Amino acid sequence: MSELPLAGRRIVLTRASDQNSELHAKLAALGAEVLELPLIRVTKSVKNDDLAEVFPELGGYDWIAFTSANGVRFYFEEFFRVFDDIRSLGLIRIACVGEATARAVTALHLKVECQPATATAEALAAELIATGSLDHAKILVVTGNQNREVLVSKLEEARAIVDCLQVYQTTKNDLGAEPAAADFRARGADAILFASSSAVQSFADQAGALQLAKDAQRPLAGSIGPQTSETMKKVGLPIDFTAKQPGLDPLVAATVKALGARKK
Repeated sequence: MSELPLAGRRIVLTRASDQNSELHAKLAALGAEVLELPLIRVTKSVKNDDLAEVFPELGGYDWIAFTSANGVRFYFEEFFRVFDDIRSLGLIRIACVGEATARAVTALHLKVECQPATATAEALAAELIATGSLDHAKILVVTGNQNREVLVSKLEEARAIVDCLQVYQTTKNDLGAEPAAADFRARGADAILFASSSAVQSFADQAGALQLAKDAQRPLAGSIGPQTSETMKKVGLPIDFTAKQPGLDPLVAATVKALGARKK
């Protein structure tokens, strides 16, 4: 039996701890030792006043757009707290930015009618515009506290009427005293994977607490996509490899390729 492609490799994940299971499993299945270094924390953050404005008007929206699986999760937690029947969604059509977000929707036995091939806000806006005239169409965009404004601005340029509903927030997770951080400082890794701009910023903010020991292995830094890469450049982090398109499978493939070219 041939050796697994990531056997003997140590890879650091920087996503929130409750979002690592799928990526962790994919890497471990390829033989990697996975160290979780959750640089960010994602929690529900929604105002009852906002829900009171949006939920009674659900029947008036043409589209609801989800920009992350977190948005799907926390939106429907609140939806089912208020409504006891999925049919209360009405005839609203659902758009999702990427595969993970779409899976979170289809798990609820709901149909995703708009999903771009590339998981970016720009691509989602273009895909929605391509469905037909958005002139005076009402769109509900479900967001977090750090969502980029490009989706809303492009939809409004297409003359859509856009409302935003924040349902979660992403905050920095202070890792200074965490055992995982001490492990990382002492041993380093073969690669460290960044799947969001917020994780990159948190890593940069905590650079002192995450400084590697003299003999620790310096990891290659991998990015999941354009927005994450842009933030890495902004904070001065090297980008050693990037997923061909945003998504976990392309990120894993890029990791395998990059480490395959690096001696153990």
